[in-house]
Amino acid sequence: MNNPALPFNLKLLFLRVFVPVSLLLLSGCEPAAVKPEAAKAQAQAPAAATAAAAAPQAAANPPAASVAAEAKPACELRLGFETWEPYQYIGMDQKPGGLDIELVQAIANKMSCTLVTEHSNWLELVAALKEGKVDLLMGSSMTPSRQEFAHFSEPYRKEQFVLFVRSADAAGLPQNTIGDFIASGKKLGIVSEYYYGPELTELYSNEAYKSQFIEAQLSELNIARLMDEDIDGMLEDKFVGVSMLRRKGLDREIGQHSITLGNTDVYVMFSKATVKPETVAAFNKALAEIRQNGEYDAVLARYQF
Repeated sequence: MNNPALPFNLKLLFLRVFVPVSLLLLSGCEPAAVKPEAAKAQAQAPAAATAAAAAPQAAANPPAASVAAEAKPACELRLGFETWEPYQYIGMDQKPGGLDIELVQAIANKMSCTLVTEHSNWLELVAALKEGKVDLLMGSSMTPSRQEFAHFSEPYRKEQFVLFVRSADAAGLPQNTIGDFIASGKKLGIVSEYYYGPELTELYSNEAYKSQFIEAQLSELNIARLMDEDIDGMLEDKFVGVSMLRRKGLDREIGQHSITLGNTDVYVMFSKATVKPETVAAFNKALAEIRQNGEYDAVLARYQF
C-alpha cells in the first residue's frame, strides 16, 4: 500500500532534526587529529615496551657466541697420543687410556686445565706439534733437533728399548750389542721419528748400514714384517712389545732378545708455536705435586710398574 504524502510542515521538521544528527554521527566516525609530537610518542611506546619485555628473555638466553666465550676453559691443552699400550691407547669405551694418559690427566687437573685429545701415529703427531696443531706429546725423548721446535718438561718416567726376534732364530743371533746385530748384516725394524738413543743414532747415520734399517709408521707393521721374515729383529719398549705380542697371541713366536739399549729418561714435549714457558713451568710444578701426594705411584701401581 502506498503511504500518503507527508504534509509540508512535517517535511520541514524532518530536515531540521535528522540532517544535523546525521552530520554529528558522521563526524564521530572520523579519527581525531593527532599532533606530530604525540604521533612520535605513540610510535615509540610499543617499541619500548617490546624491548623491555625482550630484555629478561635475552638475559636468560644470551647469544651463542657469548655462551661459548663464557664456557671456554681458562686453560685448554691439545694432547696428541698414539696407540702405544700400556702407555697410550683407546679403551673399550672408546676413550683415551693408559699410564701416560692418566698421568697427564692428573697433572692437568692440578693445573685446572682441560685436555682435548687427538689420536694419530707418531710421525704425524710430531709434524702436528711442529705446526702447533697439538700442544703436547707424551713419551718423548729429548734431542737437539726436537729442541728447535719444542719445550720439554722434567722427565716423568724411564723407558727401555729391547730387541724382539723370532723365538726360533734367537740362539743363532749375535747376543751382545745392537752394533753386533747390525754388523752381522741383520735387518732391523724401527718406527719413524722414534729416538732409540745415541748408539742406534750413530749406527743409523752410517751409510754402510742404511739399507738394514727398515722404517714403519706403526710398531704393528714391524711385527708383521718380523713374522714374514722381512726383518730379523725389531726394537720396541719392553712393556709395549710384550703387551702387543700378548694381545695378538704371538708371544710364543716372537720374544725378547738379550740385547737392550738401556734405560733412558722420558719427557713431555710442548709445541713452541702454541705453549709458553710459563705453562711448562706450571706443568712441572704439578708433576712434582702428584709425585709428593701419592697420585703418581698410584697410577704406576695400576699398570704394575
